[in-house]
Amino acid sequence: MNEILAIEATEDLQLLSGELARAGFRVTPCSAEEAAARLRRGELIDALLLNLLDGAALPGPQLARDSLPQRTALIAIVRPDQIEAVESESALDDFAVFPVHTEELALRIRRAVARRDGGEDGHLLHCGDLIIDQASYKVFVGSRPVELTFKEYELLRYLAQNEGKVCTREMLLNRVWGYDFYGGARTVDVHIRRLRSKIEDPQHSFIETVRNVGYRFHAQ
Repeated sequence: MNEILAIEATEDLQLLSGELARAGFRVTPCSAEEAAARLRRGELIDALLLNLLDGAALPGPQLARDSLPQRTALIAIVRPDQIEAVESESALDDFAVFPVHTEELALRIRRAVARRDGGEDGHLLHCGDLIIDQASYKVFVGSRPVELTFKEYELLRYLAQNEGKVCTREMLLNRVWGYDFYGGARTVDVHIRRLRSKIEDPQHSFIETVRNVGYRFHAQ
């Protein structure tokens, strides 16, 4: 279970903390001073969740990156108008834009903690702005959760695992539907069309049609 300290938690962040607790995290609201004291005592804290919604600046020297244990991730909750400022903030391991879905925030926390522990979470497949959680079968494009059927999910995962490679319709039928499936190539085309409608938008185009052959996945 990940141990998280929610710094200067207002009502909004307290609600998020409650949702994270139900998702299996141990979340404790505290002040920046209390968090610094716990870290100095050598407590094992996996992540600090910073509340920047009220326009607060990043914590001072007591919680600066170089004063934190290597394994402790630093994640901020921000407003949309703060994105540009925090994107250039090297002290942060990640940030989430409020309002944020619990599933997305949980993924970002687990990913940041895994990086601090020395490696990415093996369950997470990252393809640009696309995140596939292979443990929970959840998919996100940026901060947007995507609802997929099981076959759509399996098709997307196979394409993403073979990023940059051309996958023929026959290959996709065999690998996603199985050798005993008697449907034709039209089945693949229909599922690709549905998948595109769910994961693509003006900023994201993941699946390329290779004429008369099949499809190729590109991270965006």
